[in-house]
Amino acid sequence: MKTKILQLSIILAIAGISSVQAQNTLNKDQQQRYFDINKNIEIFNSVLRETDMFYVDSLDVNKVVRSGIDNMLNTLDPYTTYFNKDDMKEFNTQITGEYAGIGSSIVFKDGKVAISEPFEDKPAAKAGLKAGDYILEIDGKDMTSCPKVEGEEYGRTLSNFVSSTLKGQPGSTIILKVERPGEKKPLTIKVEREKIVISPIPYYGMVSPTVGYMNFGPTFTDKSAQDVKNAFLDLKKQGMTSFIFDLRQNGGGIMEEAVQIVNMFVPKGKVVLSTKGKLKQLDRTYRTTLDPIDTEIPVAVLIDRGSASAAEIVAGALQDMDRAVLVGERTFGKGLVQNTREIPYGGGVKVTTAKYYIPSGRCIQAIDYSHRNPDGSVGRIPDSLTTVFKTEIGREVRDGGGVSPDIKIEEEKAPTITYYLANQFIVFDWVTDWTLKHKKIGAPDEFTISDEDYEDFKKFVKSKDFQYDRMSEKSMTSLKEVMEFEGYMKYAEEQFKALESMLVPNLDRDLETFKTDIMKQINSEIIRRYYYQKGGYIYSLKNDTDLDKAIELLNDKELYKQTLSLPTNKIEVVVD
Repeated sequence: MKTKILQLSIILAIAGISSVQAQNTLNKDQQQRYFDINKNIEIFNSVLRETDMFYVDSLDVNKVVRSGIDNMLNTLDPYTTYFNKDDMKEFNTQITGEYAGIGSSIVFKDGKVAISEPFEDKPAAKAGLKAGDYILEIDGKDMTSCPKVEGEEYGRTLSNFVSSTLKGQPGSTIILKVERPGEKKPLTIKVEREKIVISPIPYYGMVSPTVGYMNFGPTFTDKSAQDVKNAFLDLKKQGMTSFIFDLRQNGGGIMEEAVQIVNMFVPKGKVVLSTKGKLKQLDRTYRTTLDPIDTEIPVAVLIDRGSASAAEIVAGALQDMDRAVLVGERTFGKGLVQNTREIPYGGGVKVTTAKYYIPSGRCIQAIDYSHRNPDGSVGRIPDSLTTVFKTEIGREVRDGGGVSPDIKIEEEKAPTITYYLANQFIVFDWVTDWTLKHKKIGAPDEFTISDEDYEDFKKFVKSKDFQYDRMSEKSMTSLKEVMEFEGYMKYAEEQFKALESMLVPNLDRDLETFKTDIMKQINSEIIRRYYYQKGGYIYSLKNDTDLDKAIELLNDKELYKQTLSLPTNKIEVVVD
């Protein structure tokens, strides 16, 4: 007995010594880390002071420090970012969807800031401001210049200055002096600020006698789940028996709102996602906590490569629970969670704190930022390295690289010229002139410009210094260099020149070749001038391949059922 007690005492003593040694090692590691942090802070402070004192030119301290912080955080991931006091105001607006102002978007063009889109029923629209109006003054203050900064920074700085001046207390009034195309003299317009609430649902309605459609805007804002619920119930009153939820180009937002939206379609108590990070005490499991609205209605979710974060949580969770059919493209692949920490002087730092995992247990993060290439770049996780998971009924799904749709539809690529027509405000300016001559237009789902209008547009384009980048031309230049380097040019010079002649920039030809795409671009811009965002969505849905496929799916009950069945019965549809 004494021998056993002695052995036990020795074991406990050894265990105690090991525990103390482990704790000492941990303390040493922590001490070394704290030392490294303090050392580098001191180094940074010293470099800043010495540079400020001895650098040949005057130092913009705020700009230099901001650049240092941004470059430091850029080595981590794109989502860990620093906000100064002004940035925090804009960030809070994005999160809440609320601010006090005139209700319009602005853009920097022609060296000035112009109204790009007044929002329906908001102060700017009610006061008569129009897209294309250049803001010259606000309450007598010049809005055409700001402290000179370099390059693109100037336009951003001036736009921010005008934006902050437009905002203010609800009920207060401001006097705008604007330059309007077609008017000889500047106009003076009085606008009363209001509390602006940006709806997360720019459009919803019936797209067939029984199929309801809802477009969920660019972000998940505070209380947006309630807006989804209200719109959904309204659609049911209109006779909806099948539902299309459009999450294309939705970049995410508040994670809790995504959980609440999933909760509308699945039973109470279901796990929607879990988060796991370095600090275990911050790990969370998110479950549905309310009774659902409808667990039976057939649901199709539209997704594309612009669907990210919270949008992927909704789409991925509904897929993992076999509650909806996903239609479109593979999503962006953002499976990271950020939290915002307050820092001195009114700023904040948004930090990636965890990865999230949807019901099947998969994380859909597409890029591993902790493993970079020697040049600092990162690449997507290849499909060959992803892992198979199972939905509730056993369908195979994969982690990494976003959420893959159940029905894949190949992206319709817009011609390059349409990007440059928009980026250089060619379409915008022509439409501004066109609207001066037309007081009203037809319904959004019926309107289109005439061939005569398009001919006038072509003349307008050619009257401008319009430059557009052609990928084919760049590729030909690269190919020529390779062929000359490897000695193939002497064997295929004639064939190369024949191909090259076909790819010589020809504005007349390209404006005619891509007439259909360009006319859609023009029609959309015109319709938004008369019917605002809602009209733009109605027009865009008229020729929407994803939407048409979703309606076809929901109207075919057997196909819908088979798509959500076990792998042996799975039907994968690819639309070219």
